[in-house]
Amino acid sequence: MSNLIVVSFPEEQLAFELRAALVQMQKEYLIEMEDVVIVTKDAAGKIKLHQAMNLTAMGAATGGFWGLLIGMLFLNPLLGAAVGAGAGALSGRFTDLGIDDAFMKTLAEQFQPGCAAVFILVKKVTPDKVLAGLEQFKGKGKVIQTSLTKDEEQGLRAFLEAQA
Repeated sequence: MSNLIVVSFPEEQLAFELRAALVQMQKEYLIEMEDVVIVTKDAAGKIKLHQAMNLTAMGAATGGFWGLLIGMLFLNPLLGAAVGAGAGALSGRFTDLGIDDAFMKTLAEQFQPGCAAVFILVKKVTPDKVLAGLEQFKGKGKVIQTSLTKDEEQGLRAFLEAQA
Protein backbone atom coordinates (compact mmCIF):
# COMPACT_ATOMS: atom_id res chain seq x y z
CA MET A 1 0.00 0.00 0.00
CA SER A 2 1.25 3.47 -0.86
CA ASN A 3 1.03 6.59 1.28
CA LEU A 4 0.42 10.11 0.03
CA ILE A 5 2.30 12.96 1.68
CA VAL A 6 1.81 16.62 0.71
CA VAL A 7 4.31 19.17 2.02
CA SER A 8 3.94 22.87 1.26
CA PHE A 9 6.68 25.49 1.17
CA PRO A 10 6.55 29.29 1.06
CA GLU A 11 9.15 29.27 -1.75
CA GLU A 12 9.22 27.20 -4.95
CA GLN A 13 12.96 26.55 -4.69
CA LEU A 14 12.55 24.57 -1.45
CA ALA A 15 10.06 22.22 -3.13
CA PHE A 16 12.49 21.49 -5.98
CA GLU A 17 15.31 20.93 -3.47
CA LEU A 18 13.14 18.47 -1.51
CA ARG A 19 12.31 16.53 -4.66
CA ALA A 20 16.01 16.34 -5.57
CA ALA A 21 16.85 15.09 -2.06
CA LEU A 22 14.11 12.44 -2.25
CA VAL A 23 15.28 11.28 -5.68
CA GLN A 24 18.82 10.96 -4.33
CA MET A 25 17.54 8.90 -1.39
CA GLN A 26 15.63 6.70 -3.80
CA LYS A 27 18.90 5.98 -5.61
CA GLU A 28 20.31 4.93 -2.23
CA TYR A 29 17.28 2.62 -1.66
CA LEU A 30 16.12 4.53 1.43
CA ILE A 31 12.74 5.38 -0.08
CA GLU A 32 10.68 3.95 -2.91
CA MET A 33 8.37 6.47 -4.54
CA GLU A 34 5.67 5.77 -7.09
CA ASP A 35 5.33 9.43 -7.99
CA VAL A 36 6.62 12.82 -6.88
CA VAL A 37 5.12 16.01 -8.31
CA ILE A 38 5.75 19.67 -7.51
CA VAL A 39 2.78 22.00 -7.79
CA THR A 40 3.44 25.73 -8.03
CA LYS A 41 1.18 28.75 -8.05
CA ASP A 42 2.62 31.87 -9.66
CA ALA A 43 1.86 35.51 -8.84
CA ALA A 44 -0.99 35.54 -11.38
CA GLY A 45 -2.59 32.53 -9.66
CA LYS A 46 -1.75 30.06 -12.43
CA ILE A 47 -1.20 26.51 -11.18
CA LYS A 48 1.49 24.37 -12.80
CA LEU A 49 2.32 20.71 -12.24
CA HIS A 50 6.00 19.79 -12.50
CA GLN A 51 5.91 16.04 -13.14
CA ALA A 52 9.03 13.98 -12.55
CA MET A 53 8.39 12.22 -15.87
CA ASN A 54 7.11 13.76 -19.08
CA LEU A 55 4.73 11.00 -20.20
CA THR A 56 4.07 12.63 -23.59
CA ALA A 57 7.78 12.71 -24.50
CA MET A 58 8.34 9.23 -23.11
CA GLY A 59 5.37 7.91 -25.12
CA ALA A 60 6.64 9.59 -28.29
CA ALA A 61 10.11 8.09 -27.88
CA THR A 62 8.78 4.61 -27.16
CA GLY A 63 6.22 4.82 -29.96
CA GLY A 64 8.85 6.11 -32.37
CA PHE A 65 11.13 3.18 -31.58
CA TRP A 66 8.41 0.57 -32.06
CA GLY A 67 7.11 2.34 -35.16
CA LEU A 68 10.60 2.37 -36.66
CA LEU A 69 11.03 -1.31 -35.90
CA ILE A 70 7.67 -2.28 -37.40
CA GLY A 71 8.27 0.10 -40.33
CA MET A 72 11.52 -1.69 -41.11
CA LEU A 73 9.58 -4.93 -41.43
CA PHE A 74 7.31 -3.32 -44.01
CA LEU A 75 10.17 -1.47 -45.77
CA ASN A 76 9.04 2.02 -44.71
CA PRO A 77 10.85 2.86 -41.45
CA LEU A 78 10.35 6.64 -41.60
CA LEU A 79 6.59 6.39 -41.92
CA GLY A 80 6.52 3.76 -39.19
CA ALA A 81 8.59 5.94 -36.86
CA ALA A 82 6.39 8.99 -37.50
CA VAL A 83 3.13 7.11 -36.95
CA GLY A 84 4.56 5.34 -33.88
CA ALA A 85 5.83 8.58 -32.34
CA GLY A 86 2.49 10.29 -32.90
CA ALA A 87 0.52 7.41 -31.42
CA GLY A 88 2.93 7.15 -28.48
CA ALA A 89 2.76 10.87 -27.75
CA LEU A 90 -1.03 10.79 -27.85
CA SER A 91 -1.10 7.79 -25.56
CA GLY A 92 1.35 9.43 -23.13
CA ARG A 93 -0.63 12.67 -23.13
CA PHE A 94 -3.77 10.94 -21.85
CA THR A 95 -2.06 8.57 -19.43
CA ASP A 96 -2.10 9.57 -15.77
CA LEU A 97 0.13 7.54 -13.49
CA GLY A 98 0.35 8.02 -9.76
CA ILE A 99 -1.28 11.03 -8.14
CA ASP A 100 -4.46 12.40 -9.70
CA ASP A 101 -3.80 15.72 -11.47
CA ALA A 102 -7.27 17.12 -10.69
CA PHE A 103 -6.74 16.43 -6.98
CA MET A 104 -3.41 18.27 -7.00
CA LYS A 105 -4.85 21.27 -8.84
CA THR A 106 -7.85 21.46 -6.49
CA LEU A 107 -5.60 21.46 -3.44
CA ALA A 108 -3.26 24.02 -5.04
CA GLU A 109 -6.10 26.51 -5.48
CA GLN A 110 -5.85 27.15 -1.73
CA PHE A 111 -2.15 28.11 -1.95
CA GLN A 112 -0.88 31.66 -1.70
CA PRO A 113 0.77 32.95 -4.91
CA GLY A 114 4.47 32.08 -5.03
CA CYS A 115 4.02 28.97 -2.88
CA ALA A 116 4.68 25.39 -3.88
CA ALA A 117 3.95 21.90 -2.60
CA VAL A 118 5.50 18.51 -3.12
CA PHE A 119 3.09 15.60 -3.58
CA ILE A 120 4.85 12.33 -2.79
CA LEU A 121 3.38 8.86 -3.28
CA VAL A 122 5.57 6.57 -1.17
CA LYS A 123 5.63 2.77 -1.49
CA LYS A 124 8.34 1.95 1.05
CA VAL A 125 10.52 4.05 3.32
CA THR A 126 13.22 3.76 5.96
CA PRO A 127 11.83 6.56 8.16
CA ASP A 128 14.78 7.28 10.45
CA LYS A 129 17.32 7.53 7.62
CA VAL A 130 15.01 9.57 5.38
CA LEU A 131 14.24 12.07 8.15
CA ALA A 132 17.96 12.37 8.91
CA GLY A 133 18.57 13.07 5.22
CA LEU A 134 15.90 15.78 5.21
CA GLU A 135 17.39 17.70 8.15
CA GLN A 136 17.98 20.76 5.92
CA PHE A 137 14.20 21.15 5.47
CA LYS A 138 13.43 21.16 9.20
CA GLY A 139 11.25 24.14 10.07
CA LYS A 140 10.80 25.17 6.43
CA GLY A 141 7.79 23.14 5.32
CA LYS A 142 4.30 22.32 6.45
CA VAL A 143 2.51 18.99 6.12
CA ILE A 144 -0.89 19.77 4.62
CA GLN A 145 -2.21 16.28 3.91
CA THR A 146 -1.20 12.64 4.32
CA SER A 147 -2.63 9.16 4.27
CA LEU A 148 -0.28 8.13 7.10
CA THR A 149 -1.49 6.91 10.48
CA LYS A 150 -2.14 9.65 13.04
CA ASP A 151 1.08 8.87 14.93
CA GLU A 152 3.21 8.84 11.76
CA GLU A 153 1.64 12.08 10.54
CA GLN A 154 2.17 13.76 13.91
CA GLY A 155 5.84 12.72 13.90
CA LEU A 156 6.34 14.06 10.37
CA ARG A 157 4.61 17.34 11.26
CA ALA A 158 6.75 17.73 14.37
CA PHE A 159 9.89 17.14 12.31
CA LEU A 160 9.14 19.44 9.37
CA GLU A 161 7.37 22.23 11.23
CA ALA A 162 9.77 22.40 14.20
CA GLN A 163 12.46 25.01 14.13
CA ALA A 164 15.93 23.74 13.27
